Amino acid sequence: MSAPVHLDSVDLQILELLRADGRRTVRDIARLVKLSPAPVRRRITRLEESGVITGYTITTDQARLGQGLQAVTELRFTGDTDIHDIVEFASTLPEVDEVLTLTGDVDALVRLHVDNVDELQKVVNRLRRKGVGVLQTKTLIVIASWQRGAPVP
Repeated sequence: MSAPVHLDSVDLQILELLRADGRRTVRDIARLVKLSPAPVRRRITRLEESGVITGYTITTDQARLGQGLQAVTELRFTGDTDIHDIVEFASTLPEVDEVLTLTGDVDALVRLHVDNVDELQKVVNRLRRKGVGVLQTKTLIVIASWQRGAPVP
């Protein structure tokens, strides 16, 4: 695990502004944090080089892409399962968007997008059959979602 990077209040403001809109201009950020563009650009570069900022991304409307169903599947493993094996397997499934490994009763959460319930069942079955050491799954279908930086519906 990497050592934490010291961030001051301006760094945190910059991060929050970029989380809300990754396409926000340096000039706009500078105006909002009350600095000139040059130091803001240096701070962003430092945040990228130190690994605090790991990338920039977009959000999409999955229904418009023809993937109208989102779900989260909880996975529980046998005691000797290497969680990296299941993450590696899950990453080969195009329907899987994210795998979160956890502490507690649930070992991992798999976030996925599919076209319909039949496709969801097929993906969950693949996770069960080919996911090494999977003891139990529980799948929850998302009925609505909100993400920081997006307007509240």
